[in-house]
Amino acid sequence: MTGAPGRRPVAVVPDGWTPRTGTDPVLEVEHGLVGTPLPRLDGPAKVRGEARYAAEHVLEGMLHGALRCSTIASGRITRLDTSAAEAAPGVRLVMTHRTAPRMRPLRPIFTAPRAFGGTDLPVMQDDSIHWNGEPVALVLADTREQADHAASLVEVEYAASAPRTSAGAAADPRRPDHLFFQPVEVAVGDAEAALAAAQHAVDHVYRTPGHNHNAIEPHAVTVGWVGDDLVVHDASQSVAGHAWTIAHALGVAEHRVHVTSPHVGGGFGGKTVWSHHVLAAAAARLAGRPVRLALSRADVYRVVGGRTNTEQRVAIGADEDGRFIALIHTGTSSITPWNHVVEPFTFPARHMYATGALRTDQHVVDVDMIANSFMRAPGEAVGTFALESAVDELAEQLDVDPVELRLRNEPDSDPASGAPFSARHLAQAWRAGAKRFGWTRPAAPRSRRDGEWWIGTGCAAATYPHQRFPGGAARLTLTADGRATVAVAANDMGMGTTTAQAVVTAERLGLPVERVTVEYGDSTLPGAFQAGASAQTVGVAAAVIAAHRALVAELLALVPPGTPLAGLTVDEVGSVDAGLGALADRDRWEGYAQILRRAGRHEVTAVADAADRDELQAWSMHSFGAVFCQVRVSSVTGETRVDRVVGSYDCGRIINPVTAASQLRGGIVMGIGLALMERTVVDGRTGRIVNANLTDYHVPVHADVPEIDVLWTDVPDPRAPVGARGVGEIGITGVAAAIANAVHDATGRRVRDLPITLDALL
Repeated sequence: MTGAPGRRPVAVVPDGWTPRTGTDPVLEVEHGLVGTPLPRLDGPAKVRGEARYAAEHVLEGMLHGALRCSTIASGRITRLDTSAAEAAPGVRLVMTHRTAPRMRPLRPIFTAPRAFGGTDLPVMQDDSIHWNGEPVALVLADTREQADHAASLVEVEYAASAPRTSAGAAADPRRPDHLFFQPVEVAVGDAEAALAAAQHAVDHVYRTPGHNHNAIEPHAVTVGWVGDDLVVHDASQSVAGHAWTIAHALGVAEHRVHVTSPHVGGGFGGKTVWSHHVLAAAAARLAGRPVRLALSRADVYRVVGGRTNTEQRVAIGADEDGRFIALIHTGTSSITPWNHVVEPFTFPARHMYATGALRTDQHVVDVDMIANSFMRAPGEAVGTFALESAVDELAEQLDVDPVELRLRNEPDSDPASGAPFSARHLAQAWRAGAKRFGWTRPAAPRSRRDGEWWIGTGCAAATYPHQRFPGGAARLTLTADGRATVAVAANDMGMGTTTAQAVVTAERLGLPVERVTVEYGDSTLPGAFQAGASAQTVGVAAAVIAAHRALVAELLALVPPGTPLAGLTVDEVGSVDAGLGALADRDRWEGYAQILRRAGRHEVTAVADAADRDELQAWSMHSFGAVFCQVRVSSVTGETRVDRVVGSYDCGRIINPVTAASQLRGGIVMGIGLALMERTVVDGRTGRIVNANLTDYHVPVHADVPEIDVLWTDVPDPRAPVGARGVGEIGITGVAAAIANAVHDATGRRVRDLPITLDALL
């Protein structure tokens, strides 16, 4: 068959993706499926209750686990009596440091290519205590209720030492070795001297508290040994990372650990490998039976790390025209000595604004707490609160519209590195968002009122970097009946990974999306992806592009002389309408079915690694956005309500508007929590989290969430795979500052410490 049925072939070269050196690839590519709204493919299974989560797997002979956690933050166990627990009904095993098998410490993220642990402390290996909530015993019983009861019977006494529980009580600040492998300090010119000479300046300290993870699915794991092999049904953000990290801790070969995690009820950075994973696996081996260990909501606060507190100084100096001549962002956060996740809150200041001089720097203090970890937009979420609040304060001093001030300081290249931006359409996002919101320059604070309510509006910029990690690979299989399967060790935490990759794969192959199946959530599949840093979508897409090229090469090798595609190379053909067509001659086309059947093949398969991440070395790459909001504040009670939010974003090409909008709205909801309610409260005497529940730790509920409108530029980034940058985390950034700026407009009160509670406004 010759003659393509009408559409232009999708180029086999990575469309919209320029290597570090060289020229632009073929860009004459129809959007096709990419950009078309598509409901999540896994939605029906979730609605029908067919999707099984980590704590819903049932293994034959399974026991249920419960943890007993320490009640001191620093010291040693002096007495540990498990006799009452062991005698309780249904109990099959009580494991403590005296009986636990010897295990290696977990390997935290950044310490090895596939490491995905939250801490490098030994897990239940001795009598030492490092934080309040550290597991000291694991009980296995026939039912969860029996295990919980028996865990309460474990008697523990301690020799406690005074814990370091706050920045003030901790040792002197120290500079960390790196911030996500970037320099800790950045200095361009003499920012302090420029600030001192500035005609206009602001210089303030902003504080944010610690935060804990509260995904709708609490952390859980179901494990079972089959001989020397361990099967792990998990709630994971990286099945390959979990398999490697658990195998390392247990001292077994990586291929002996098989992790599955097809459905995850939210992660946001917290679903890495924590002590409950290896404790469950070790106890299952001791008991000789499978184990389910599902953490209670309180257990999650004790065992899983969250966002650390910060204290940030932001100083900006400007000339009479409002152009920045100095920008300084420094500060301190808490960390534990046994993990490697520093909250990089100074990152936004490095990339957002043109300035004559720039300085960013961070220090940390060591505390005796659960190891802090990633939480949605680590660094940028709280860093934009400080930076964008300071920009608003400067706009007020200059008597300039805060939108205009930001546009006036748009940089031509990256302020910190001097590298060109791969694409930056933030000004377009500002203008589109202002139009959608109906933005007008705020009048004097406390100038608008509706009954008892003061009304205010505010805005802030949003940003999050483009990331792509090594280890991306995909397997692509095409059958003679025109169906394709893409297999990747990726995760879907509800953000629509499978839907997005089905769209990308269908467009690459020229197939309807319903003919594409995505296999994922299994550590035995190709690749080592992680659902973090807003990097998974573009990472998997890059691997799919590479696998598509390899698959086309396999198909062309089956083409005999005298047929329409004979003599063509991979770079000369593209996929269109369930077949291959010449890019230069639309009449030279053959269907996949004809190529395979003529060769006597039922299917063809290709596995390929994603190309090198050269774009990250040559370009400054970020998603950007502009957030607008309106609030009302009660003059009687100080209660703050968010009336509406508009988020306008520049994230490159939007693969699926349905899932992208959901991601952005979800981030904005978390930003409302960051601004108005979320705070981890720690007893400074004992280091214990005292609001370890959803009654006392407040998160937004339906009544707190207003109308949220999101829009985007949808301009492909010519340097990124499929032209897309991340949307998963940018939504939370800028929101807290926009709300704080709106509160100031409403009340005249400038709140620099989050959350903005009633007492700060009365």
